[in-house]
Amino acid sequence: MTSPISSIDPAEIAKFEAMAAEWWDPRGKFRPLHLMNPVRLDYIATQIAAEFGRDRRSLRPFEGLRVLDIGCGGGLVSEPMARLGAKVTGADAAEGNIAVAQVHAQQQGLAIEYVSTTAEALVAEGRLFDVVLALEIVEHVADPAAFVATCKQLLRPGGLVILSTLNRTAKSFGAAIIGAEWVLRWLPRGTHDWARFLTPDELAGMAEGAGLTVADRRGMVFNPLTFGWSLSDRDLSVNYIMTARRAA
Repeated sequence: MTSPISSIDPAEIAKFEAMAAEWWDPRGKFRPLHLMNPVRLDYIATQIAAEFGRDRRSLRPFEGLRVLDIGCGGGLVSEPMARLGAKVTGADAAEGNIAVAQVHAQQQGLAIEYVSTTAEALVAEGRLFDVVLALEIVEHVADPAAFVATCKQLLRPGGLVILSTLNRTAKSFGAAIIGAEWVLRWLPRGTHDWARFLTPDELAGMAEGAGLTVADRRGMVFNPLTFGWSLSDRDLSVNYIMTARRAA
């Protein structure tokens, strides 16, 4: 039986296969994600702790929670989630990414289940998770609404899906494409397609259409003077992150 692969865009997968070896180089092509990671991890941990009544001050606050990191890349989020006690599955359609992630996790002594597969294939296997993370992936899938619906199917009742992506604004074109790709050359030209970016209202509509309830949305704002990121309740004009809940 062939598993459905509606979320996969082969051209997008090929882009990240070509860059796979650089995932853990903080000055390489994934430098923007390394810089962003502390802020998005803080947001993710805050949302999970609040939803599941966990104390973030404890050593392993997410012990026993099943977390899926779909589109995990080299494991930049999977690894810290595992250190916080979660039982992590990292999934990516690009086999090169999974190979890099597996080696790095072994070097760090972390037990993470890494699989080269799709969200749809995990649904077909009957897999369910407490938390689904879909970070910087929605803008790369073939059918965003279908992908969000698939994320919902991977959630157990009462679970959370956390999505981060780029808003479709003139400012995001300037920052993510002209700035990051053309001027700073952090990423190869063509990594992002501005036309595929989603506004927060569009993404929220997809989540609600899938039967999820949007619980929170925040902007992630880059300061070029400090080269640092911060969360914003008001500025979602470029990068943003959203939490949605499946009813218990």
